Amino acid sequence: MKLARTITILTILLVGNFNLCNAQGCVAIRHFSCAIGNTLESNAYSAGELRAGMNYRFFESFRHFRGTEEEPDRVSNNTEVVNYSNSWDFSLSYGITNRWYVGITIPTVINERSSLYEHGRNERNKTYSRGLGDIRVGGGYWLFDPVETTNMNVAIGFAVKLPTGDYNATDIFYNVGPEGSPQVRPVDQSIQPGDGGFGFVLDFQYYQRIVTDLYGYAGGFYLFNPRGINGTRTFRETLSPILQNEAIMAVPDQFSIRGGLSYSISSEFSASLGGRYEGVPVEDVFGPDYGFRRPGNVISVEPGISWNHKNLAMNLTVPVAVRRERPQSVTDLETQMITGNPRAGDAAFADYLINFGISYSFRKKNTDAIESDQKVKFE
Repeated sequence: MKLARTITILTILLVGNFNLCNAQGCVAIRHFSCAIGNTLESNAYSAGELRAGMNYRFFESFRHFRGTEEEPDRVSNNTEVVNYSNSWDFSLSYGITNRWYVGITIPTVINERSSLYEHGRNERNKTYSRGLGDIRVGGGYWLFDPVETTNMNVAIGFAVKLPTGDYNATDIFYNVGPEGSPQVRPVDQSIQPGDGGFGFVLDFQYYQRIVTDLYGYAGGFYLFNPRGINGTRTFRETLSPILQNEAIMAVPDQFSIRGGLSYSISSEFSASLGGRYEGVPVEDVFGPDYGFRRPGNVISVEPGISWNHKNLAMNLTVPVAVRRERPQSVTDLETQMITGNPRAGDAAFADYLINFGISYSFRKKNTDAIESDQKVKFE
């Protein structure tokens, strides 16, 4: 029972933070994860502890929404846009003390996009992107000593996002060049590996024991992207002259918040159930809001299961969308004011997200001061 309770605390942090910073897949919301909290393990470190992790994420987005209303005819008419997103986040984190920790996340992506409207509207074709994403470097601090406070804790974190990912990735678009010839153009914003801006992230993590083996958890982040546009052309103005204000890609903010309950089934297995709300806002907190973006948000129900044995941990969560919204963007409103006609863009969202991760802690068995002290406290 002592071991089971110790594993419970580690698993709450594991489940509560592993997917803390990963956004639900959709055309509106690009892949993003924080520098800390997505390595599948607890962030309650021992001094000098090193952890390595990998998180894999997949989604298929194809359901189109305008506002909160779905447009099912897009699928029935075979005019929907379909994105397939595969991403791998490789992370390394280090405990400076049992309260201070630092880490780096190196993302890689392989994306595929299938559409009609980008290829002359007469035939469906695909575009691809792959490569390094935007690297994040940061750290965090537990407000309470994890050795002394075992029933609850709160951590706050800060990270810097570097524009290491390609934000002008190109591919061949068919039937759009002179006399219907193919033409090389930048791929859609939703599958660009990077966004082209320096950003910074604030995040938090929280857990609280409710009763034996049952914990509540919560966490969230906000990505601030002060840069307005990144200079990458969208070619949307070629679809219609009224889309001239969407000719260049924006560098939007992004956010996520989640919470729920986790229960320790045994000393090695735990299950969780929670909710999450995440998206791209219409306007950024800092910087200008011009340029093309697809604001959107998703509310999901998120079941998960985790396994933790000695220094190795694995986790699987499958957030399922229950509400999706694509609100009017700044450029939508500008076009509406100029033309006097209603204007609201759409976005394609996924039904669910598959998120799997694995991590390994490089520490000697039975030398973790936090874990040892927790075992004593639970006697």
